[in-house]
Amino acid sequence: MKPIPISIKSFKQFREAVYAFRLPRIIFSALDLNLFTKMNDRVWTIPELAKRVRVSQRGLAILCRNLASVGLLVKSQSGYRLAPFSKRYLQESSRDFQGDYLALMQRQWSEWSHLTEVIRVGQPLDSQEPETTEYRRSFSWAMHHRSIQPAREVAQQISLKADRTLLDLGGGPGTYALAFLAQNPTLHVTVMDRPAALDVARTLAEQSSLGSRLTYQAGDFLTARISGTYDVVWYSNVLHIYSPADNLKIFKKIKRILNPGGRLLIQDTFLQDPNELQPLEANLFAVSMLLYTQRGNTYSVRNVREWLQRAGLTHSRLLHLKKGTGDWEGQLVEGRLPRSG
Repeated sequence: MKPIPISIKSFKQFREAVYAFRLPRIIFSALDLNLFTKMNDRVWTIPELAKRVRVSQRGLAILCRNLASVGLLVKSQSGYRLAPFSKRYLQESSRDFQGDYLALMQRQWSEWSHLTEVIRVGQPLDSQEPETTEYRRSFSWAMHHRSIQPAREVAQQISLKADRTLLDLGGGPGTYALAFLAQNPTLHVTVMDRPAALDVARTLAEQSSLGSRLTYQAGDFLTARISGTYDVVWYSNVLHIYSPADNLKIFKKIKRILNPGGRLLIQDTFLQDPNELQPLEANLFAVSMLLYTQRGNTYSVRNVREWLQRAGLTHSRLLHLKKGTGDWEGQLVEGRLPRSG
């Protein structure tokens, strides 16, 4: 995800930042109407499409014009049709349809309207309600859709040739696990997560020829024992869910299951300046953690390296992926266990 270049130094810039909500709201209205799926693969006039979608011609004409202006639809003299991007990712009949991730985005639009109250009370949304199996399964599918391309990019750049075992801790649907297996034919991977997330991982593995080298470990790794020993532990998009104390506890558990010379690789969105103000995306994501987790936040590289040192992973460094690849800002933090233990 690319950094968001916003610096507000004038009222014009303030206004532009505030009114940035307009395009997302337009897109969500199209999704609410199931417009992209209902358009299929044909060209539509506004009267025809309005009848199909059951909306006003005036409203639809303005909606479609805006969608075409950003490349989600293509406008011609004959009418409107889906752009290639929309046909691939936004239409239900496509094999690359991002349905669960789109649904997650739509839920978040509504849920972010409760931010003021969450700030007041300091507790996340639905803090008193237990998470359902269906929510975890849907969320895991959303994370799979989100991670397919970044996982391939990361797996192509991380050398695991000397490693035989990898633990994908909090690996959810196993998207990264499968990507690592595809790049490393002698590697065996274990995914540890909650049972509902592992249901999705098993489904995806069954569709792949790589499943024979993938195993599963169900449980909450913050409180449960982590079985086995590993050359590498992959900790992707998990750091931000937990507090500093929780992450330190997890790092200490990881140290105990790493083979001598083993590595912990951490992918997340990291704060990078001394005042912990940049990049903006990392700070915006901290707000998501305020909304959805009990103790989550985003952290600086300095914070993470300090926790690694305290946990006994004394050799740490910042790794950079190729520009524009991977997740977030394309950075990983590596903590290594000394070969002497």
